[in-house]
Amino acid sequence: MPRDQFQQNLNTLKEFVIEMGKLSHNAIVDSVQVLKTQDAELAEKIFQGDEEIDKYELKIEKCTTQLIARQNPTAGDMRLVISCFKIAIDLERMSDLAVDISNVAKCMEKEDSEALNNIARMANLCDEMLQQTIKAFETLDEELAKDTASKDDEVDRLFYGTQNLLIDMMIEDKAIISNASHLLLVLRYLERMGDHACNICESIVYMTEGKRVNLN
Repeated sequence: MPRDQFQQNLNTLKEFVIEMGKLSHNAIVDSVQVLKTQDAELAEKIFQGDEEIDKYELKIEKCTTQLIARQNPTAGDMRLVISCFKIAIDLERMSDLAVDISNVAKCMEKEDSEALNNIARMANLCDEMLQQTIKAFETLDEELAKDTASKDDEVDRLFYGTQNLLIDMMIEDKAIISNASHLLLVLRYLERMGDHACNICESIVYMTEGKRVNLN
């Protein structure tokens, strides 16, 4: 494969990752809205969007395989190709978690509580991390990736604080056990989203610096 064609395919691979990131962002934002409103149509939109994200993951897998098989990439190019593949896996899992949140929301009654407000903050933070990781990927900014990963500490703080709050609420009022139990699931899903965002940051650092780091 000529170098110009290889570079063009490499750029296409990066564009696939960026587009996949945008779709995952939409899924996270919409899933929290479904949690607040139990909007069935919006939930269906998330499910359809997840199918589109799965298609992008397959495109990225095919593209990475072809790039490696048809031309022996340089060390830097190989890191980029491998990182794109790993990032796609994390983005797909974040989208799956958004679907999980939507499924939980369908089993809940509407509520307005401190716990739900904390969960919304947690979701916004996860989405902010995702958007910054995509920007860091586009600009090859490893410092932005490292700074973004540090925000997972706040995600974890909200996770443990809200988990304790929900447990206390269930002890005080058994009538809310069902809703609170579902919110505990959502908390766990969001905490995992933060972890996947950190994984993406680690892939960006590997791609740009050639170093494997633990940012989680």
